[in-house]
Amino acid sequence: MIKIAICDDHNAICSQVETYVINICKDLRIKCEIDVYYSGERLCQQLEKGEIYELIFLDIEMGETNGVEVGRKIRDEYNNESLQIVYISGKTEYALDLFKVRPLDFIIKPLNKEKIESIINKYFKLTNLWSDVFTYKIKYDTFKVKLKNIKYLESDGRKVKIHLIDRTDEIYSSLEDIYNNHFKKYECFIYPHNSYIVNYEYVSIFEYENLFLHDGTKIPIAQSKRKEIRNIHKNLDKERK
Repeated sequence: MIKIAICDDHNAICSQVETYVINICKDLRIKCEIDVYYSGERLCQQLEKGEIYELIFLDIEMGETNGVEVGRKIRDEYNNESLQIVYISGKTEYALDLFKVRPLDFIIKPLNKEKIESIINKYFKLTNLWSDVFTYKIKYDTFKVKLKNIKYLESDGRKVKIHLIDRTDEIYSSLEDIYNNHFKKYECFIYPHNSYIVNYEYVSIFEYENLFLHDGTKIPIAQSKRKEIRNIHKNLDKERK
């Protein structure tokens, strides 16, 4: 089951999106639970109380707390990177404002079923991957972490540091072995340097010699891998548009 929130200060838009989502999920034979909010303030109140959603359709032009502010709260205050945000707007000039919020997509009014269906399909394509886990041991304890929660892995001598969204774990292993045995099959995990495996979803800036993650972490790109990384970036960026 997928839990979805719709937040727009126009009742008609909420009703329209809700109807489309219900029908699309029914066609896909996927159960969904939908909550509707008519203000950003109300949605934030519920999130602060611990309400959990996988996907949010969020209007930008709302009253006191607009959609961009809600998105920033989700990412920065609530520390939630897994919640997928889809922005809805009647305007197109929000690209820079939305950059730091890292939305799944941005759709322009008027809405139709095809636009919403494309978003739902993109979401399930992404989350089918993110349901997979990476399993490792630290002493006598076994850990299973979802791929979506891994930002990057870093070689540190005989150890590998696993940088997660909420902590860093260390294991004894070879980064090359981890990549070949676990991450090579996932196109969104890139190997820009012998010392780093990086989750593409957390990269905000691609430069010729370096990658920068959303938290400011700088990852070098080995000279021998620069062409390969540029091609991967080009292909993945094209898929997400």
